[in-house]
Formats: sequence, structure tokens, C-alpha cells
Amino acid sequence: MTPHDLAAAGLRLDVVGTVATVTLDRPEVRNAQTPAMWRALGSLGSTLPDDVRVVIIRGEGATFSAGLDRTLMDPATAPEGVESVGDLFAMTDEDMAATIDVYQQGFTWLRDPRFVSIAVVRGYAVGAGFQLALSCDLRVLADDAQLCMKESALGLVPDLTGTKPLVESVGYARALEICVTARMVGAAEAVEIGLALTAVPGEALDATVADLVAALTAPMPGAVSETKSLLLGAAERSLEEQRRLERVAQVRRFREVAQFLAR
Repeated sequence: MTPHDLAAAGLRLDVVGTVATVTLDRPEVRNAQTPAMWRALGSLGSTLPDDVRVVIIRGEGATFSAGLDRTLMDPATAPEGVESVGDLFAMTDEDMAATIDVYQQGFTWLRDPRFVSIAVVRGYAVGAGFQLALSCDLRVLADDAQLCMKESALGLVPDLTGTKPLVESVGYARALEICVTARMVGAAEAVEIGLALTAVPGEALDATVADLVAALTAPMPGAVSETKSLLLGAAERSLEEQRRLERVAQVRRFREVAQFLAR
């Protein structure tokens, strides 16, 4: 996508070396998300340069993302000609599910084994904002971060792929409580229950992320992507299947290391 296309969707992309930073760039509405943004995120995921090893997701300004732009929940309040979540109400069940599937692709690409994804969260990450952070492999928070799965308060369920990583991070019971009560989870609690790697003062956030990126890009690229692939599905596999995949992956690693040493 062109910078103009991304800007129209409220996004900005900066690629420096092997690190791509995607910024939600609607600070005037606390980086509220839109269907156009979700579609752009999905397209962005399929067009990143092949040598990108880390993808950082962050919000412009003091808030990561306040969630769905509520003006787009009701067709009556949505600007004319703008795709609205409220448009879903007029669709058939099949068309509604197909449209949500497209929206979800704006989140699922962050699990691609080609790179490690990091959500850098300041302030609020609510609803779709929380689910975007959950779609990343790792989360680093400022100590003012507040996470909330707001959907139940609107009579809805989280549908932007956040339920699986939430359960994987904190377990079923805590995930259920967080989703159904729609309460805020502060930065310190998020670290304690496994939602985030660390929470640091706001002024230390960028340096903390830079140190993490340096550590993630130090190993050979293939070792990182193979490890991510092994870990992503480990919980669902039998030990025998996981052992087999480890062996197959290690054969590939030995072959690549041998080629590297022979240069």
C-alpha cells in the first residue's frame, strides 16, 4: 500500500533496516479503529518486505487505541460513503461472517513466523485496541497502560481474534472474567498475570523496546522464525508430533548453519 493509502486509513508505516513500525495515526480520536483501518492492516501484512524481522505496533500520542470508532457503530452517525460497522446489521448472516473474516485478517498477519511482532502500549488499549495488542507475539507496556475487552458491555463478543491469545496468556477462568466484566486491567496486573512482558515508566518505553528489538534480531533469522513456528502450535500438538516437528526444523537449521560456516 502507498503512504497515501495508509494515511487515508489512519495508519503510518516506517521501515528501518529489518524493523517495520506500524503506527495507528488518529490521535485526535485516541487512535480509534475503523473497518478501513482493518482492511489496510490486512493488506499491509501481505506486502511487507521479506527481510523484515520485527514488526512494532504502536499508537500515535498518549493512547494505543481506544477501540472501535463508535461513530461507525450506527449507520445513522457514520459519515456518508464511509464503511461502517453498522453496515453489518443489514447483511445476511453469511455476508456478515464473510465481512468479519476480512476484518480479522487485519489482526492475524501479526502471527506470521517470518517476524516477531511487538505491541508497544501507552494509555488505553480498549476493545479492538486490546485485541490488536493481543495479536502481537509480545506486549511491552508503559506503566499507565489500561487494557479492557469492552465488547460485552455493547452486547457483543470479541471477534477480532483476541480470545485465543487471551486464554493462552492468562487461562480460561481469568480470560472469561476479563471479557465478561469488561473491567480495566492495569499495567502491573497485566505483567503479573502474563498479558505483558514488562511495564516501565513512559519515558523508558522506547529504550526498553529498542533493547528488546536488538535481542530479537541478534540470532540468525531462520532460527527465530523456526522457533516461533514450533511454539505457535505447541499447546495443541501431541508430544510425539511436537518432537517430530522439532527434528524436522533442526535438520533445516543444521543445513543452513553449515552453509553459513562454509562461506
